[in-house]
Amino acid sequence: MAKLQNKWILTAFIAFVIFGALLLFTSKKIAFIHIPSVIYGAYIELSHSICPLTYLENWFLRKAGMKSYSSSFIEHYLIPIVYPDNLTAELQFYLGFLLILTNIVIYVLAIKFFKRS
Repeated sequence: MAKLQNKWILTAFIAFVIFGALLLFTSKKIAFIHIPSVIYGAYIELSHSICPLTYLENWFLRKAGMKSYSSSFIEHYLIPIVYPDNLTAELQFYLGFLLILTNIVIYVLAIKFFKRS
């Protein structure tokens, strides 16, 4: 049950990183949460880093007497759901670049929208 809950939370975070800039049209303050999230998401995607939560979660799992996992937090929970089997480093680069580009476009549109208001 906890594993399923973690998948939904992580999926929601990924959706927020990708599409969260659209929430700017409801509140400008969302940028203070969204921009760091996009930077973090792009960094993890482009650098092939391990999510720092992996170490924390494994520590908690061991403390609870549960089995930890050797792969990264993202690999353990999301690859079976989000990433296709044929994901290459090149495709991952393009996805990271697309994430940045999409959010730049949305932020530019939002800034123009708020300047007119």
